Amino acid sequence: MKTVGANALVVEGGAMRGIFSCGVLDHFMGQGFSPFDSFWGVSAGASNLAAYLANMPGRNRKIYLDYSLRKEFIRPAKFALGGDLMDLDWMWKITLEELGIDKRVLQADPRPFFLGVTRQDTGEAEYLTPHVDVLAETMKASSALPVMYRQGVELDGVHYVDGGVADAIPVAEAIRRGATKIMVLRSRPPRYRKTAPTFTALTKRLLKDHPALITPMLTRHVRYNEALELINTPPKGVEIIEICPPESFRLKRLSRDTASLEKGYDIGVVAGQEAIARWLR
Repeated sequence: MKTVGANALVVEGGAMRGIFSCGVLDHFMGQGFSPFDSFWGVSAGASNLAAYLANMPGRNRKIYLDYSLRKEFIRPAKFALGGDLMDLDWMWKITLEELGIDKRVLQADPRPFFLGVTRQDTGEAEYLTPHVDVLAETMKASSALPVMYRQGVELDGVHYVDGGVADAIPVAEAIRRGATKIMVLRSRPPRYRKTAPTFTALTKRLLKDHPALITPMLTRHVRYNEALELINTPPKGVEIIEICPPESFRLKRLSRDTASLEKGYDIGVVAGQEAIARWLR
């Protein structure tokens, strides 16, 4: 097990809701703020952290406000015919071609960057620290939500899906590895708690080809709310600084409204100012 230093940054996913943490991290870059020893990202949070560690402000803002809104990304008609709802292959290919990711800067940073993923064959969480050459595929795996992206992503012979299935906010793992001062960037307001799924029979049917994912998908709310309880009542000797969007933040996982997304980004930038102040207190 790779141990880490005292200071950690954990970034939740949430698809389009991740534009909030994108704004926070862009503000951090503008201020040259990076006092962390390790980084933990899940799904959209992992992609936002990659842009942060590559020191590319504005990169992911363009993804949220441009590429994510294009008709090639969300494909309801294709999904209805048995394909993927989200075309992650198209998204990763075009953004790497047109926006790039600064591998030189990423490789020069010695601090560990953990990407949360879920094994498709066991439903268990793993925390990968990939070489920069396979970072993009690992980010795709961390974002490959079952049902929406049906087959998962293969890495070294193992298929993985969205890290949020097994561990959406990997605070406990950061603590287990030695972190004692942790900033958590959320994508939900402070009072949010995840509820039990409604369409359990449908979920079981859609996941019949990957039965190990059924129980983790149906119990996501349990682990999610346990993580929030840990954030609110950390163990002795551990300080957790939680940065959330306000209760008025209403973005959905697949929000498509440009004005709402721009507002979510701007809220994140302002929250970034508060986050720095709280860390330095």
